[in-house]
Amino acid sequence: MIGRLTGTLAEKSPPLVLMDVGGVGYEVDVPMSTFCSLPHLGERVTLHTHMVVREDAQLLYGFLTLEERETFRQLIRISGVGPRIALAVLSGMSAQELAQAVSQQQPGRLVKVPGIGKKTAERLLLELKGKLAPDLGVPAGSVVTSDAQADIVQALVALGYSDKDAAAAIKALPADIGVSDGIRAALKSLAR
Repeated sequence: MIGRLTGTLAEKSPPLVLMDVGGVGYEVDVPMSTFCSLPHLGERVTLHTHMVVREDAQLLYGFLTLEERETFRQLIRISGVGPRIALAVLSGMSAQELAQAVSQQQPGRLVKVPGIGKKTAERLLLELKGKLAPDLGVPAGSVVTSDAQADIVQALVALGYSDKDAAAAIKALPADIGVSDGIRAALKSLAR
């Protein structure tokens, strides 16, 4: 199996890139997160790859980070989720955002990804729970300690606040606050 490629970036045509490795051109499908971070044509690049061998094709999928590749591998282990859907998920959200959505059980964040419906999102959350890197699911400095606080964070993110702002807002809240009161208090603190 091909686990990593280092070579010259020869072509870029989303979601496909062509890498020249020692005179051999490898076509590699990449998520948009990787595609947008690639260097200019003619520059050297290293991609961590996952190779899929099917009866009718041999396909390479590439990622700039090991974290992305591992998340991709976890996704394709789920029944009914193939490489195309896994790439779509990683194109719509980073591995960190996916881990956070899974840890906070937020299907709404997955439904925003093209090709992911409500039932698929709920199945992904169920299947991925506990399988993504444990430190990915919690934003830095977050102290989500209850279901109510997780719901407050989810509501703030749904309203357009960043994960970092939402985590900072719940730090100042009492641990036993209700969801609706917590959202109001957090919005007041964020409005300052």
